[in-house]
Amino acid sequence: MFIAMNRFRIAPGKEAEFIEIWRNRESHLDQVPGFRQFNLLQGASSDDHTLFASHSIWESREAFEAWTHSEAFRKAHSGAGASKGIYLGPPQFEGFDAVL
Repeated sequence: MFIAMNRFRIAPGKEAEFIEIWRNRESHLDQVPGFRQFNLLQGASSDDHTLFASHSIWESREAFEAWTHSEAFRKAHSGAGASKGIYLGPPQFEGFDAVL
């Protein structure tokens, strides 16, 4: 099993807009071999940002990496630059292989 996470720093007051972007986005993940589950997580807020993380579970690192080179990935990320003022910098990727 492989878990892929992206951490997002979101501008204060833009949390609902960020959630709606993800709620309405066509991820195309249901078409991807090896995909198991997706969650969008909301973390703590501070004066300068709210932390969110996307969390996806895959059968293997290889399945995840194959997705990142697929047409489904390109479609899912085609509008990524259109939400100026919401994101405070690029997402921070973290990948984890299950060991137990």
